[in-house]
Amino acid sequence: MSALRVWRAGVFAFALCMLAASLAGRAFAQSEANPAEYQIKAAYVFKFLNYVDWPPQSAADAPLQIGVIGARAMADELTGIVAKRTVNGRPVTVRRLRPGDATAELNLLFVARSESARLADIVAATKDQGTLVVTESAEAPALGSAINFVVEDDKVRFDVAPRAFEKANLKVSARLLTVARKVLPGSS
Repeated sequence: MSALRVWRAGVFAFALCMLAASLAGRAFAQSEANPAEYQIKAAYVFKFLNYVDWPPQSAADAPLQIGVIGARAMADELTGIVAKRTVNGRPVTVRRLRPGDATAELNLLFVARSESARLADIVAATKDQGTLVVTESAEAPALGSAINFVVEDDKVRFDVAPRAFEKANLKVSARLLTVARKVLPGSS
């Protein structure tokens, strides 16, 4: 085999390896958010608590509870953010949930994109519980998510579906609507 053929075969093999690595990187990026992305999303989630009128609790100082399904990094970030902080005088707690765990006590439920296949069932399980559902997948608003994260131009943004707030018997602040990327009319 000539040196030119060996060189071409090497270049071809290298190009195939680079293509495979690129495709694998894209698949990973689409399935799991990077840690910096979850830091930003966790900060947003904590702030969202301030822009919702929550139903009266039996105790005015009852903690606001955040549940996280499918994203350990998000649960870890939120746990760090809520430590020793309150929202309107109420402490905030974070619970990492597994499939089938009860959502009845939650004020806010974050559902990671890795759970997209089960999203309709998860949202249905929160029906009539006054739970704000926050997601990060394109089909989520149509399935009943109230707030959905999107990454646009390498920036974390969010869309709001006021109809989903109404269905959950929650009232969203107009201030949150003004900073949303999109307010989705008639969603859910």
